Amino acid sequence: MENFVFISPNFPDNYWQFCRRLKENGLRVLGIGDCPYDALSPELRSSLDEYYRVDTLESYDQVYRAVAFFTHKYGRVKWLESNNEYWLERDAALRRDFNITTGFQPEDMPWVKCKSRMKERYALAGIPVARWHMAEDMAGCRDFIARTGYPVIVKPDNGVGAVSTYKIGCDDDLEQFFARRDDNVYIMEEFIDGTINSYDAIVDSRGEPIFETGNVSPISPMDIVNEQGNCWFYIRDRLPEDVRTAGRGALKAFGVRSRFVHFEFFRLNSDQHIGKKGQVVALEVNMRPCGGMGPTMMNYANSTDVYEIWADMIAYDATDKAAEGHQICAFAGRRDARSYALSREQVLERYSGCIREEGRVDPALATDMGDYMFLACFPSEEEANRFKEAIFA
Repeated sequence: MENFVFISPNFPDNYWQFCRRLKENGLRVLGIGDCPYDALSPELRSSLDEYYRVDTLESYDQVYRAVAFFTHKYGRVKWLESNNEYWLERDAALRRDFNITTGFQPEDMPWVKCKSRMKERYALAGIPVARWHMAEDMAGCRDFIARTGYPVIVKPDNGVGAVSTYKIGCDDDLEQFFARRDDNVYIMEEFIDGTINSYDAIVDSRGEPIFETGNVSPISPMDIVNEQGNCWFYIRDRLPEDVRTAGRGALKAFGVRSRFVHFEFFRLNSDQHIGKKGQVVALEVNMRPCGGMGPTMMNYANSTDVYEIWADMIAYDATDKAAEGHQICAFAGRRDARSYALSREQVLERYSGCIREEGRVDPALATDMGDYMFLACFPSEEEANRFKEAIFA
């Protein structure tokens, strides 16, 4: 029996489904987390063969000892994953120290985590990238802006989500950024007027996708975070061929094997230095599933089970699970601090045939995704957009 160590299997709370599918496929599923065992959901507890609680996942020594305990008790660990952006570097270090070869190693982390290095790989795939500059000092940034013009975007080179991401539109903004910047290493990019389109895939050990889909995020994640605005994105009913082509090219350029990935692109809203209106250009890669409820939304949009497809990839390096997009699944995240024309009860009554799930967003995700979410399915973008207008009014 192969041993699979799942780091932080309780976050996000839908990730227990990855564990359940692994166990159903005959793997021994061993969880490590800082949540008390009794506080784990019954579904997760029943999906784990054993759980090792640490005081904090931030302590490498504690997590190392947990993996060592499992190795001593059950034998060699074949797989170790968290499927979580925050722990990718930790996962890689543990794989190195326990000779686990089925995943990224520490030497892979620069181009997995650093946006400047991602651009090199996107360029290898022939996908246009925004002009950029490491924001080390004011003089260098002014020289860069002299070439690109305002506005520009600054963000941590190694960062999670849209936290500490800023749009700089003038000299005063630039001076304020340098006055308040933290210890992060920042990258500066020319501003791209585009709509985020993602390529999401489950990839086998040969680097071939066995499942593909994608989402559209019309509202900039940077604006959602900085303005604490509503969150809106949706899983497509069909993946456009240009996004598919770009995504598959990036898979090869990044050498992806045996993973669930979320690659982000811009579709240009206008002609710009980087390309023509409608063209797909690079943004960044995420070597883990689309965050939060993303996998569950993929299930609704594609009438499938991506948790099972992923577990099939782990266990069999293939799947016979069908997946065919047929509807749009939208995420609408509202803010507690805002007032809305429709109450929760009115939303549920008016859209009872469309709502699939609703509830509080985990506080750890609320900055990016809102405080209260609705998942709803629609046969077309037009109907989804009408829902968007009503729910945020």
